[in-house]
Amino acid sequence: MVHVKSVTIDGESIHVYRNAVYIFESSSGFALELDLIVSEVVVKKYKNVENLIVELELEDGRIINSIMHVKILSGGLPQLNLFCELDDIQEYEDFKRVNENDSWFPNIEDGITIEEIRKVEMPIEDVSFKLNLPIDQVEWIKKQKKKSLNEIFQELIYEYWEKQDSK
Repeated sequence: MVHVKSVTIDGESIHVYRNAVYIFESSSGFALELDLIVSEVVVKKYKNVENLIVELELEDGRIINSIMHVKILSGGLPQLNLFCELDDIQEYEDFKRVNENDSWFPNIEDGITIEEIRKVEMPIEDVSFKLNLPIDQVEWIKKQKKKSLNEIFQELIYEYWEKQDSK
């Protein structure tokens, strides 16, 4: 069975938590498919892109360069499905084959959690909310820089979580 050592997308190496590479057989032909568990940051970056230049380094030293299509797989963990049509499958003889009629597909989610992924790459999201505060606090907040406010709120939330967990 073939294993992927590293993945580079558009010249940028991405962190892959789990993967499965295989040949998908359908009535229309063969496709090289790569299922990847990646971070939410990576999914967000590529979710609106149709084609990518992908370089796969396999554990046996082979390098595969291809233009691949992108599908975002919905479900539990952040996943990308990269695929490209194959005319000649001779050089892919040792790859696992999955037929469109098979009920088996690689399950790459087992044994990994979103918390483990976020320890490596935590997505940062903008959030807006309305508060009712005393005027002196409002004036103080308005004088602060965005970076300082981000740090303050992160610290307050973590402290609050710790207090909640200790109850």
